[in-house]
Amino acid sequence: QVQLVESGGGLVEAGDSLRLSCAPSGRTFRTYGMAWFRQVLGKEREFVAAINWSGQRTYYQDFIKGRFTISRSSAKNTVYLQMNSLKPEDTALYYCAARFDGSVSSEDRYDIWGQGTQVTVSS
Repeated sequence: QVQLVESGGGLVEAGDSLRLSCAPSGRTFRTYGMAWFRQVLGKEREFVAAINWSGQRTYYQDFIKGRFTISRSSAKNTVYLQMNSLKPEDTALYYCAARFDGSVSSEDRYDIWGQGTQVTVSS
């Protein structure tokens, strides 16, 4: 069974950067559409960014405003979320998700999800 494993979260100060990583265990993700979502305790999970199977199309939530970049490496079988100029409001549990058919969506209709990695930004 494919599992997604996220890493790279942590505690940083406002203005700092972090790079999150997500890798599927046990299988190549070359044909999957991949996305990042985030959730604050007590609130609904929200879409952050997505990248289609080929890496040629990326999508971002409006609040990103050029601060985050999603990318993927087939060689490393990993998808990344580079987060720059972090703000306290970016504090959340960040989830990686995959769609087997290679497409992506801002809705949370994905086939598999990781356990999440916590990002905390202090002011």
